[in-house]
Amino acid sequence: MRTKIVAGNWKMNKTSAEAKALTSEVISLHGAEVKSPTKVILCVPFPFLQQSKEQTANTPVAVGAQNCSEHESGAYTGEVSAAMLKSLGIPYVILGHSERRQYFQESGAQLARKVDRALAHQLIPIFCCGEPLEIREQGTHEALVRKQVAEGLFHLAPEAISGIIIAYEPVWAIGTGKTATTQQAQDMHAVIRKELAGKYGNVVSEKIPILYGGSVKPDNARELFSCPDVDGGLVGGASLKARDFVDIIKGA
Repeated sequence: MRTKIVAGNWKMNKTSAEAKALTSEVISLHGAEVKSPTKVILCVPFPFLQQSKEQTANTPVAVGAQNCSEHESGAYTGEVSAAMLKSLGIPYVILGHSERRQYFQESGAQLARKVDRALAHQLIPIFCCGEPLEIREQGTHEALVRKQVAEGLFHLAPEAISGIIIAYEPVWAIGTGKTATTQQAQDMHAVIRKELAGKYGNVVSEKIPILYGGSVKPDNARELFSCPDVDGGLVGGASLKARDFVDIIKGA
């Protein structure tokens, strides 16, 4: 039985004071209302990692970064390395988010290198995959997602990929108010798990959590998370409101 995971992706939002207040409110509501073993991760902007890490110490809430460089170190102004994140005690990092793929043209080969850097520093990647609307309408969405997973992860040994979290995000449902139906979400999660099983076998594929990310809200979380292959959510906009985020956690 895979443990449910709910990760909040704050993207480029909040000031330092706002981030501190939101983190405190999530911790407070979580402690008072959440009784399940669901893993909770706040993926905050780089400037807030240290303060969020300090705030969440000795709580069930963990902190993650939203990206890291494929380079170990060097003359890469503005980049943040996996070693830097490790030195702060940050256990998770989002890699391959659709916005990174779209706006920064991150390729499958580049993301494979990022995965390797993260794992080399004992970070747990939350590896994102998913299709834009035009690909969904063309009916080639399954092929694209299989390709993204293979390019980014299939160079790994079985023991390495067993420590990865995958997040499927239908790009057409991110920030649009649209949400994949429960069946659409389950179908794509099943495709990903089948692809993993084809490469690594059922024992490994059944260990890997696959999260759904696409306009997850309090009123659809329970139904989405009840699907057999949906192991929680990567939550965007709703993670910026403590009440909504904790209600989503409760839905898991």
